[in-house]
Amino acid sequence: MTPVVRYFEIPVSNMPRAIAFYQAVFLITLEPAEVDGNQMAFFPADPENSGATGALARGESYVPGTQGCRVYFAVTDIMAVLDRAVAAGGRVLYPKSSIGEHGFVAEFADSEGNCIALHSAGG
Repeated sequence: MTPVVRYFEIPVSNMPRAIAFYQAVFLITLEPAEVDGNQMAFFPADPENSGATGALARGESYVPGTQGCRVYFAVTDIMAVLDRAVAAGGRVLYPKSSIGEHGFVAEFADSEGNCIALHSAGG
């Protein structure tokens, strides 16, 4: 069986600030919850999509930072998302760059200091 990513968690220090940031950047609504004593905010899941879903997570074991794994969000317009990230208080870490026939990528720092990556097949 081939391993497949199904779920991710992005560490945050300030849940209200992080929720506001991600909702503004991705134009979505996050669903706040408490799980095992941790604050969570779940990204919308699409049962028709085979992609992973995840949550923002605040708790003792969740430490934001640029080290570690990169989560790549699939988007249709990288520049629009980067512009919204900067407007919401983030900063561009790696500008939109071509990866040849595989599309484009970029990275930004979120409101909590995490490095979040973007991928677009077209532009």
